[in-house]
Amino acid sequence: MKRLEDSIKTIKGIGDKLSKLYEKLSVYSLWDLLFYYPRTYFEFPEELCDCSDCLDGDLVALEINVHEIPKTKKTKRMEITTLNAFCGEVPIQFIWFRSPYIKSQIKLHETYIFYGVLKSDGPIRKKMEQPVLYTKDKYDYERSSLQPVYSLTKGLTNNQLKKNLHGVLDEIQLEEYLPKDMISKRNLESFSHSMKQIHFPDSFEELKKARRRLVYDEFLTFFIQMEQVKEQEEAVSNHFHFPHMDRYNFCLERLPFELTKGQKSCLDEIISDFQGDYISQRLIQGDVGSGKTIIAFLLMTLVVENGYQAAIMAPTEILARQHYETFCQYVKDFDLPFEVLFLTGSFTAKQKREVYEAMAKETPCYIIGTNALIQEKANYDNLALVITDEQHRFGVKQRETFRKKGNMPFTLVMSATPIPRTLSMILYGDMNISVISDVPAKRLPIKNAVIKPKEVKTAYEFIYKQVKSGRQAYVICPLVEASEKTESENVLDYGKKLREFYKGSISVDVLHGRMSAEEKKKVMEDFLAKKTDVLVSTTVVEVGVNVPNATVMLIENANRFGLAQLHQLRGRVGRGEWQSYCMFVDSGKEEKNKRLEVISSSNDGFFVASEDLKLRGPGDFYGIRQSGEFDFTLADIYQDGELMKEASCDAKELLALDKDFSMEEHKPLKEFLTQQHNHQYTAL
Repeated sequence: MKRLEDSIKTIKGIGDKLSKLYEKLSVYSLWDLLFYYPRTYFEFPEELCDCSDCLDGDLVALEINVHEIPKTKKTKRMEITTLNAFCGEVPIQFIWFRSPYIKSQIKLHETYIFYGVLKSDGPIRKKMEQPVLYTKDKYDYERSSLQPVYSLTKGLTNNQLKKNLHGVLDEIQLEEYLPKDMISKRNLESFSHSMKQIHFPDSFEELKKARRRLVYDEFLTFFIQMEQVKEQEEAVSNHFHFPHMDRYNFCLERLPFELTKGQKSCLDEIISDFQGDYISQRLIQGDVGSGKTIIAFLLMTLVVENGYQAAIMAPTEILARQHYETFCQYVKDFDLPFEVLFLTGSFTAKQKREVYEAMAKETPCYIIGTNALIQEKANYDNLALVITDEQHRFGVKQRETFRKKGNMPFTLVMSATPIPRTLSMILYGDMNISVISDVPAKRLPIKNAVIKPKEVKTAYEFIYKQVKSGRQAYVICPLVEASEKTESENVLDYGKKLREFYKGSISVDVLHGRMSAEEKKKVMEDFLAKKTDVLVSTTVVEVGVNVPNATVMLIENANRFGLAQLHQLRGRVGRGEWQSYCMFVDSGKEEKNKRLEVISSSNDGFFVASEDLKLRGPGDFYGIRQSGEFDFTLADIYQDGELMKEASCDAKELLALDKDFSMEEHKPLKEFLTQQHNHQYTAL
């Protein structure tokens, strides 16, 4: 019997070539593959389509009786297989590229179901490229269940991933690790059943029950980790001294703008922490554009002028570099005699060594970087303050590792994810919380609009006018590339479509998560440098990057996103002095979407978050993977708030009863947590 830690190469059919493709998805072991959840699901249409009723571009299933043998012709680039047929009285051509085996699957005078996107091919004829072929029995079977759709990389198909997952589920014994009384108390499905149903659900009801179990597990393990970290922490006396505030006050007085009431209050609270008897941790919660970066700079200046080091860690190199450039500019503007160090994983060994040597000295300085700041070779001699920006992108263990790099420094975590206070208290335990609820007065409120797909061309024209007036725009799509199993807009095709629409009059580029770090960096740098007018992107732009010149955002299929994520995306515009706009394309069939009405009526992230809590019902999720809050893959803090509270209580009760999991019924959970911990650090 195989074990979760075994390599994926132990699964039949996965060799060196396929395993290298999986590595691009950070899938190395059976554990990785098992926890590589679908990003969404689809159902085959119940009704078979009549071609005469179908619109161009519809995703349809056609029942066709075959009266001709498919033909294959070779070109210089590939083999093309075609089949001519009739759908009712409408002539249709089916086309497959690089799939000569299709010929052997089709028999004369047999009836098949062809599933794919139907397009016009002249005034009468239709065509369907790369249709999926089913016998009637097979189609009826597939139609009876939900079909998983996974995030892929080039060369890896959805069917291949499904096949490999079936191999894992068939060849591994998934042992239950939660205590029986906990499963009974919370009415949870078994781990084994939930894993099978999350990948291959028999029905939507089974999927909801499986997801509920796995969401509970994510919350439970998160809170156990958090409680264990708190347990190890003792009240540490404040051994730092901050008597000097001259340079801090100098910077504060000469800022080219007035701080908001919320910013001033936040600074006062943290400086009070610095003067306290004990080392503390504090969350700074501020909506998008509320001015958290200047707060970080001022506090780090106070620390540095008193002879210590201060570090800030960002989740991406783009955001870290932006902080670095901003801090360098401030240091120059205020004529400060302190060095700004920068460290990311993409540095050469020599560059890293030079930064490590500088960090190991007692010299007071600002230190900025990515999670390279917590790698083994990164050591600090005089660290008094650590800040994690967009902290939900870092796990509990990562943040704790960062703290231990110094001599138990003060810790600040900054988040632009608006979380209602009741949930914040659970998620952050005993951490102090500061909220910046206002935004700088000079910022103009974003103008919002919900539009239907038929109005999108008007939006393109509006973007054109904005670009010609010197501004830039984002277009957000849910997917990277087209799938025969979904009608959502995709980045690659959309970029091509916009280039055709603008006919070279403005520049269009694309950005998505499957690009290499270098490719993403280049695209964002070009956008920041105004070399690109319109950036078509997936939600990879969601976090932190500041492009003040971008004034328009168009979000396709906005009805497929959760409210919190829409608000985070919208926060990429409205960061400069110009009026900004956000257009939400509602591709749903209902006349009005309540959630989109909420997001278009308010720019207040905390209001949006509270409405999100009210509007989301159990199992009402927008794609299986949410927007990446905290360590969670499936869990959503808004939608699953009640389950989160239950898991928090259970974690505390469990540790109070059996702190080191020595009781027999808790040993499987201890083993699972160990595996999970090992997996997290392998991923780092």
